Amino acid sequence: MPRRTELIEGLMQRHSQVPREAVIKEDLLRGGIAFDESALTDSANEATGDVKPKSYFIFSFDHGTLPELGEAALRRPPEEIVLTGGPYELRRTVVSVRVNPSSPYRVAADADGLLGLYLDGQRISDVGLPPMPDYYRHTLAGGKSVMEVAPTIQWGYLIYLTVFRVCQYFGAKEECQYCDINHNWRQHKAAGRPYTGVKPVEEVLEALEIIDKYDTAKTSTAYTLTGGAVTSTIGGKDEADFYGQYAKAIEERFPGRWIGKVVAQALPKEDVQRFHDYGVRIYHPNYEVWDRYLFERYCPGKERYVGRDEWHRRILDSAEVFGPRNVIPNFVAGVEMAEPFGFKTVDEAIDSTVEGLRYFMAHGITPRFTTWCPEPTTPLGKANPLGAPLEYHVRLLQEYRATMEEFGLSSPPGYGPAGPGNAVFSVSSFMDSLPA
Repeated sequence: MPRRTELIEGLMQRHSQVPREAVIKEDLLRGGIAFDESALTDSANEATGDVKPKSYFIFSFDHGTLPELGEAALRRPPEEIVLTGGPYELRRTVVSVRVNPSSPYRVAADADGLLGLYLDGQRISDVGLPPMPDYYRHTLAGGKSVMEVAPTIQWGYLIYLTVFRVCQYFGAKEECQYCDINHNWRQHKAAGRPYTGVKPVEEVLEALEIIDKYDTAKTSTAYTLTGGAVTSTIGGKDEADFYGQYAKAIEERFPGRWIGKVVAQALPKEDVQRFHDYGVRIYHPNYEVWDRYLFERYCPGKERYVGRDEWHRRILDSAEVFGPRNVIPNFVAGVEMAEPFGFKTVDEAIDSTVEGLRYFMAHGITPRFTTWCPEPTTPLGKANPLGAPLEYHVRLLQEYRATMEEFGLSSPPGYGPAGPGNAVFSVSSFMDSLPA
């Protein structure tokens, strides 16, 4: 079995047009990071300490359940890490933390107390930790933390408002087969952690008041409204009105302070219009996986309630409301190769993914992607603990940029700066791989 170093260096050489930072970042995102005790903070209290802790903002993004993570569960790891320097001379690279105690990558302190990323026994990068933001040190009137109500990710760029912590696609016949949103809710409640199911509008506004007051550098630039799918109603409101009520309240209280984004199902055009009317400016109707056979098996609830073809029609229709550039559907990069139904070769998987990219980009819509983390409580994670081959992820970055250039598209709005050394989007490397 070749060492992991040989794998990443071989891919760096064969795909030199992909930034070397992105090769390492994708490997960390697909396989996780182990943390030495020397790299963990002493406090699990998010209101104290000097390091911004992992917030578990929607999914677990871990390779084990909380009871399996040991010290990394008791002493929260950082939300993200930033890589610089080392033998590959890495430019500043922000990486979302996905904990895996058995990962070949380990963050540890050296004899001088300086953190580094180690692979195959060698230090390959310096590691920086996100500073605790001032707004995390303040609580709401009712005692809840800002991190619980309105955590920030992407090195503080994005306020992530998961206002509905579970999904109404429920059970084996409806849940997406790679998604652990419902399990993540259960595990945090079982551990006695605060994890509000439905966040009251007033609490969201109160948390944003604190962020706006103490984020004097205006680092936070966008907010995302999201949560589980709504197939019936919540509090008498359908999906468009439920998520839209938060946007309306935010825009009335803080007009123009942040770019408003919503991640929701692909809804009919009249519902999408309501999102826009409420003040949302970017719409993410995620299509998850392109291939029809895989969509039907991996997203059974979405196939049952909406259907793949109708989902895609609605995405195109939404461009008439928001404009093509502001419709940015996500897919979960890597599930194309998940056993037992996925493609058997990287070539086949890439061809399928690019077919989807070309379909949307031909209409001026730029998809983006999250690198699949095979969470062990999901059917696909359990069957594919190693995720997809790193080669798939590296080649996808190459093809993604080439397809964008073919259709004359540039990096989508609402994700911060693009380019290696500049990007802050932390759950995939697509922004790191695009031109600055």
